[in-house]
Amino acid sequence: MEKSSLDRNRSRANYYTWVGVFFFFITLILCALYFATIKIDYVWRWKNLPDYFFGSYEDVDIVSLEAGEVKKITTVDDDAVVQIRTEDDKYTDTEIPGGDVWVYEGDTIYPGDILGKYKKWGTGILLQGAYLTLKISLYSIIFGIVLGLIGGVARISTNPALRWSAITYVELIRGSPLLVQIFIWYFVLATLFNELLKKYGLSQIPALWYGVAALACFTGAYVTEIVRAGIQSIHRGQIEAARSLGMTGLQALRHIILPQAIRRILPPLAGQFISLIKDSSLLGMIAIRELTKATREAITFSLQPYEFWFLCAILYLMLTFTLSMFVQYMERRLEIK
Repeated sequence: MEKSSLDRNRSRANYYTWVGVFFFFITLILCALYFATIKIDYVWRWKNLPDYFFGSYEDVDIVSLEAGEVKKITTVDDDAVVQIRTEDDKYTDTEIPGGDVWVYEGDTIYPGDILGKYKKWGTGILLQGAYLTLKISLYSIIFGIVLGLIGGVARISTNPALRWSAITYVELIRGSPLLVQIFIWYFVLATLFNELLKKYGLSQIPALWYGVAALACFTGAYVTEIVRAGIQSIHRGQIEAARSLGMTGLQALRHIILPQAIRRILPPLAGQFISLIKDSSLLGMIAIRELTKATREAITFSLQPYEFWFLCAILYLMLTFTLSMFVQYMERRLEIK
């Protein structure tokens, strides 16, 4: 039986009443926060934030690489060229963009002396940190998904070697703190691998990739259990029906089980990946300038902790909220209609 117009009006009024309650509490929290900020003994300087986020022009030093004497300084358009006679009677020319020359003709110079300066636009330290956090998180998510899919399938395998290996991997990773794992990857495994690469004349792997490996392995262990639970939630009768149609176990898993399991595991995967973005802040402990470390450096330069930590929180919220919206979009696309 359809609802009467009176019932619909009551339901609508009740809905808008609780919407008003929600916004009332949000406004109350914001007002309390504002009241607290004006009561503390602190000078708020929000106007300085754009320089640390969007960037600004920075002075770049042009230094001499050799000792000698400045023989001639010529101007070409807006630039300058400093000619130096080295100690072995050779002449070298150094271009100074913008013509901001710091030496004079006849000066004696040495390696490391400043010949001039020019202005260069530098990206803000917070924007660099946010980009690196996004890059690290993206790589870690991709590798974590691969590890999780392999581990999840191995976790339910009838092969004892595969199943026990997956169980060992999951228990070792989930049973130890992420920070300890990062230290092991950076101070132990990185040292061993890079020493071997150096011994054979190969280029060493940057610290960034060891950080990605630590996060990917950590995430992969949790994704393994999520995938296992998703696969086991599919009724066994579907596997038997696929096998009766002549499919192999792998074919049934690929075409029948995994597509349904993925729809069910998307929400817990989203939660895990959001945690991964926040966990990437621990990589600052191994000198990777992600968003949190960049924020600490900006606070050291500016002595403005409150403004920068608020901005840092907003940037993390933007990253995690975007990922959450993307996962919700994928859920709608994969929804069975």
